[in-house]
Amino acid sequence: QLQLVESGGGLVQAGGSLRLSCAASGDTFSNYAMGWFRRPPGKEREFIGAVSFNGLMTYYPDSMKGRFIISRDNAKTTVSLQVNSLKPEDTAVYYCAAGSAWYEPKSYEFRYWGQGTQVTVSS
Repeated sequence: QLQLVESGGGLVQAGGSLRLSCAASGDTFSNYAMGWFRRPPGKEREFIGAVSFNGLMTYYPDSMKGRFIISRDNAKTTVSLQVNSLKPEDTAVYYCAAGSAWYEPKSYEFRYWGQGTQVTVSS
C-alpha cells in the first residue's frame, strides 16, 4: 500500500502562485504514476494532470494546460503541483493519487488517494 499526504494548501490571492506537495510512504514510490485532481465546491472531481514513473514526462488535459506544473522527486518520495496565476475558480480541495498510468489516465487507474488539501483563492 501507499500512503499519501498532501500539504501546502491555504488561502491565497488571485494572481498568486501556490505549490502543493504530496508525501508518499509505504510501497515503492517509483512503481506508481502520480496524478493530481481537484474538487471545486459543489462540482465533480477534475483531473489536473499526471507525471510518469520516473518523472520525465507529464500529461495535462487541454483544459489544464498552461498554469499547472507537476513534478516528482523519487528520492524524496514526493510529488508537487505548482499552480500559477491563481483564479477564484481554482478554489477546490486538491488531491494527489497514485496509479498505474500517467498518459490519458482514467480515474479508476489511480489506486491510492490522499485526504486532500484545501485551496481557497480570494479575488
